[in-house]
Amino acid sequence: MDWMKLLAAAIIAGTLVGVAVGRYPWLRMNRATIALVGAALLIALGFIPLEAAYRAVDWNTILLLLAMMILNVNLRVAGFFHLVTSKVVHHARTPRRLLAFIVLVGGVLSAVFLNDTIALMMTPLVLDVALALRRNPLPYLVALVTAANVGSVATIMGNPQNMLVGLSSGISFTQFFLALAPVAVLGLGVIWAVIVVVYRAEFRPAVFATNYTLPGRSYRPLLRKSMLATGLMVAAMFAGVPIPLAALLAASLLLITRRLKPERVFREIDWGLLVFFAALFVVTGAIETTGWGDKLFAVLRPWADGGPARLTAVAVVLSNIVSNVPAVMLFRPVVPTLTDPHSAWLTLAMATTLAGNLTLLGSVANLIVAEIARHRGVRLSFVEYLKAGTPIAGLTLLLGIGWLAL
Repeated sequence: MDWMKLLAAAIIAGTLVGVAVGRYPWLRMNRATIALVGAALLIALGFIPLEAAYRAVDWNTILLLLAMMILNVNLRVAGFFHLVTSKVVHHARTPRRLLAFIVLVGGVLSAVFLNDTIALMMTPLVLDVALALRRNPLPYLVALVTAANVGSVATIMGNPQNMLVGLSSGISFTQFFLALAPVAVLGLGVIWAVIVVVYRAEFRPAVFATNYTLPGRSYRPLLRKSMLATGLMVAAMFAGVPIPLAALLAASLLLITRRLKPERVFREIDWGLLVFFAALFVVTGAIETTGWGDKLFAVLRPWADGGPARLTAVAVVLSNIVSNVPAVMLFRPVVPTLTDPHSAWLTLAMATTLAGNLTLLGSVANLIVAEIARHRGVRLSFVEYLKAGTPIAGLTLLLGIGWLAL
């Protein structure tokens, strides 16, 4: 085999492994810089021409991510996430009810505002509530992050891999929602039941002895405007407006303002995530230009073309090797050739998302929750997460397979 082709494979594999692990030893590199350096090497060595690299980037996905970030920043500044959590605290009078509210709110919000955003915004609030009420915070943290992952299954903008699937497949927002929302709803019920069983001592019948009030306030004018923009965006998506355009229009509406400085909005956008996606598109594009795509196709196709169960098994394994977003990118050229591409795209979205709950390292949302908790003196360890996270992942994946097989 041509040694240049082997060199290309080594760079691609090294990049994907680095992305999956999140870092290289002794180097201060994260997923974005690893993907960007990998893409630059592939372009510089001629494995993918610069013009082809530009074409490899799916700008619909980049635009949708940017628009959703602008929307989320405005909601955070307006106090939306604080307000929702305050309502939860007000109405939750027992541990089981508090758990149910956290699961429901985390799942529903992640379907609209990205699972990583919900993990980032709500983890500090859930910690505040659990510690103030003198409850064990671990089951509530696991509930929040697994619910954020499961709830995000329901919509195209629920998580980055769903965005890739939705925009690559051409499946409409409504079709996607009707196909996978039942999986999300049933999955949220599974989360509540599993955590109650695993943490029996925490969820014995009890009533909170305090009327705890979450400190903080909301900014009503911006909150109303942000909610209006969100409602218009969702309505436009259901009406058939192209998803990136609907999100961009909602974001643009929020950028027309006299109150919030643009610098504040742009300062809080995760530019690293946009760089990561753009670079990863180039890396996976190089798989095609170097000829490795045909070999990958030959390996994946027989396993992927056997119905929801077999495709789920392959997607779960691949997601835990290279992470869920790269897994979807690797499947992009394969799925259109399968016997039932429509079902395959939906299965891929379901499997790569729910696989994120298998371990603490399974999704970025999991790591966000663990890291925020660590800074607050609460340790969500790898083994501790497995107690509830792995059963939740297994049961929800079986639910997803069964639903899609029907």
